[in-house]
Amino acid sequence: MDLPAALYVPTDDGFTATELTIGPWDPGFQHAGPPAALLARAVEHTGSIERGQTVRMAYDILGPVPVGPVRVTTSVLRPGRRIELVEAVLTGADDRPLMRLTAWRMRIRDDGATPVDTPPVPVATGPEESRAETAEFFTLDVAYHRALDWRFASGSFNSPGPAAAWTRPVCALVEGEPMAPLEHLLVMTDAASGISTALDWRRNTFANVDLTVALHRPPRGEWLGMDACTVLGDTGAAQAFAVLFDAQGAIGRSAQSLFVEPR
Repeated sequence: MDLPAALYVPTDDGFTATELTIGPWDPGFQHAGPPAALLARAVEHTGSIERGQTVRMAYDILGPVPVGPVRVTTSVLRPGRRIELVEAVLTGADDRPLMRLTAWRMRIRDDGATPVDTPPVPVATGPEESRAETAEFFTLDVAYHRALDWRFASGSFNSPGPAAAWTRPVCALVEGEPMAPLEHLLVMTDAASGISTALDWRRNTFANVDLTVALHRPPRGEWLGMDACTVLGDTGAAQAFAVLFDAQGAIGRSAQSLFVEPR
């Protein structure tokens, strides 16, 4: 299959989204994973702490992101030599804010003075032993689900219930750059509600309005994974939670607030 080489192509004043960003609900709008990764990239480039680590990312999805030109602006809300808070905002062609990220970053230590807690990988099988699968709920053959190689340790894209999956990137985030592990993590993590849906996607929509990622250490390596579940409320709201991990063990958690309604 002939796929774009990247999720975004740089332009003079921003980026142009490729087909690999297309989400499942409307072919004109992006899946939230790629723009979340683009904002994380901007935060990493803007942060001024040498050898800083991003430890918490809070995204607000203010509107659907069109498949087309986007721009990212950044600012440091709380500067510091040890701790800083960085904001990144994504806008479309009309300059209206569509997604906002605030991220706490900290100076790391490697002097051995801090106790290390390494939670284990929460799945029984590695990526090579897990099942390859393609999502059936995308209306186009080339869309977001082709940006990553998906391997399911449990559950499925295509049936309701909790699921755990490994992923590795098959494209760049920005053309001409390798996809960094943190960028890969954000491309993947917004799909936690998609792999663990508690509803039939043909009869319901379940779009998230936010995404929060908390990390106790950075992701490492080619393969990253998530063990996800969705909890339905009785008023049309739901929450999706995931344990995030790499081949060395768990690295953090994510949470999403979902707006659920019949199609």
